[in-house]
Amino acid sequence: MTEGRTVVVGVGSSLMGDDGVGVAVVRLLAPLLDGVQGVELLDGGTWGMQLLPALESADRLLVVDAIHEGSPPGSIVHLEKVDLPRLLYHKVSPHQIDLREIFALMELRGTFPDQAVAIGVEPDTVVLHDGLSPKVTAALGEVVDSVLDQLRDWGHDVPTRRIPTHA
Repeated sequence: MTEGRTVVVGVGSSLMGDDGVGVAVVRLLAPLLDGVQGVELLDGGTWGMQLLPALESADRLLVVDAIHEGSPPGSIVHLEKVDLPRLLYHKVSPHQIDLREIFALMELRGTFPDQAVAIGVEPDTVVLHDGLSPKVTAALGEVVDSVLDQLRDWGHDVPTRRIPTHA
């Protein structure tokens, strides 16, 4: 078992179509990770700077979000810490400005975790719409599995997926 605290934060707006994928994944992970020591799930939504204390006190950080990098919609995207600026360069919604500011403050204060990744899905539609597109919905299971795999890689004793993956 790993020591320290791992924060898994889903960000995005569920009112903006596929931008809400991070929040949907965190909701799917909740029953799987209930009681797993050292892992904290956060529904970050569009909290912005209010996330700073939780993120900067983490030993490991895993961000789940819609990540636009030009892949086909529904593609899984995995970014290591060194690549996280790409997550912010191709913004799909205003909440990512807040992530950039949070990450910048964490770097300035020396509190950015050494281990940090982002796992997400290439969005199909980011417009005022409640619900995920069919392509992103179809990718939810793979995103959940990717998060669980990353947690295992970090030494957490997490179960395999046992729940349906509809949001």
